[in-house]
Amino acid sequence: MPTKRDYYDILGVSKDASNDELKKAYRKKALEFHPDKNKAKDAEEKFKEINAAYEVLSDPKKKQTYDQFGHAAFDPGSGFAGGPFAGAGQGRTQRAGPFTYTYHTTGGSPFEGFDFGGFSDPFEIFETFFGGASPFRREPPKPRYGLTIDFMEAIKGTEKTVRIDGKEYKVSIPPGADVGTHIRFKDFHVTIDVKQHNIFRRDGTDIFINHEIPFSLAALGGEIKVPTVDGDVKLKIRPGTQPGSMIRLRGKGIPHLHGRGRGDQYIRLLVKVPEKLTSEQKKLLQQFQSTVENIV
Repeated sequence: MPTKRDYYDILGVSKDASNDELKKAYRKKALEFHPDKNKAKDAEEKFKEINAAYEVLSDPKKKQTYDQFGHAAFDPGSGFAGGPFAGAGQGRTQRAGPFTYTYHTTGGSPFEGFDFGGFSDPFEIFETFFGGASPFRREPPKPRYGLTIDFMEAIKGTEKTVRIDGKEYKVSIPPGADVGTHIRFKDFHVTIDVKQHNIFRRDGTDIFINHEIPFSLAALGGEIKVPTVDGDVKLKIRPGTQPGSMIRLRGKGIPHLHGRGRGDQYIRLLVKVPEKLTSEQKKLLQQFQSTVENIV
């Protein structure tokens, strides 16, 4: 009986590798040894090894058992009754061309409870590589359509009517939608794209704007109005405000798409220095400058 390779060696990771490191190693190896990409004779066998290694090491309980007992813990003939794979049901075998692969399940979905390294299931590996449908999927992928909305529609939420294959559908877009947000229908998916705003800039659920104030206001202080997605608000500017100062407005940002609350809005103050001065203004500034120099 041939000796099985160490699972850590198969993925090229250390025993203290994090979950993210395991996922990255798995994705890299799975794509490298995909039999339809790698034509080496042992590519299919290595691909199976990679999936088996990740299935064990990505599960904390299975990993602990493997670290303690090695491959024997997963060998039905080794006497480890009740091990991590005990009671497994029949495998599900898929075939496409020369390649065959079997997944085992204890019931329900064959992929339930298993993390495939950042893929939603092992077949997504093929979609990532080919840029299309996996040859192993029993059903063709649902078509995806793009829908472009305005910035404020994404913030506030909206409803759009679209026509697909001669039929009209109403698409309800929730508040806080962003570029790449998916709306799922029975027969298709809609992916949202959002137009840029001429004032507001978005970063997650936070909003950033640049707002100019005159030099005199920055020096003397005062009150200004600044725009938010909910309308203008008044802000007090402290005397001696420096260029680039940032003001935070809590809860004035974008609603959380999958939760409560909102992000914040940040205002970066840009001090506008006059380009042209009258003779009188120059004299006044020179007097001011001499006063500051005397204080220093």
